[in-house]
Amino acid sequence: MKISVFITDDHYMVIEGIHSLLQHESNLELVGHAMTAASCNAYLENHLPDIILMDISLPDKSGIDLCKEVKEKYPSVFVIGLSTFNQQSFIEKMMNNGASGYVLKNATQDELLEAITTVAQGKTYFSFEAGKTLQRVKNSPIVLTRREKEVLELIAEGMTNNEIAHKLFVGSTTVDTHRKNLLTKFEAKNTATLIRMAVQMKIID
Repeated sequence: MKISVFITDDHYMVIEGIHSLLQHESNLELVGHAMTAASCNAYLENHLPDIILMDISLPDKSGIDLCKEVKEKYPSVFVIGLSTFNQQSFIEKMMNNGASGYVLKNATQDELLEAITTVAQGKTYFSFEAGKTLQRVKNSPIVLTRREKEVLELIAEGMTNNEIAHKLFVGSTTVDTHRKNLLTKFEAKNTATLIRMAVQMKIID
């Protein structure tokens, strides 16, 4: 099964560059591109790609805001932030709005491929430089998406996967994926350890 990839970026050279890097990858299918948030939304009304490579600064709307809209309407679509900016605030805002990864536009072909295949598995990916930026930030060694934080808080309240799914209006398999991702990110062996670590890091109260 090929991973379908849609590109949203207002620079045609960037779109062409990504195409040239990925067009010969047998496990990927480049399904199209948009140069504005409006045309991205129009495409999504009829097609749902597996992954959107999304520029964080678009002419008609911030990619950060667009990411939030896309994830709320189409939670099954994974978003990877694409940017020239390697600032903590941009990375965290994008992740808080539901992105599953953040890649700089100077990323190598290997990094871009790794980002796509990692995120397609439901995991989080930062390009090397973006990862280094986050590691430098004190007291935030683990970056969670907004949804992961919600799930974590409900787990801490003792809710089951089905109860969380009902409360958040998502499927129980989606909650299970978030739970597994949380265990992976915290390197925790079980839920009790996960909650204890999150409290110690002041990620939850």
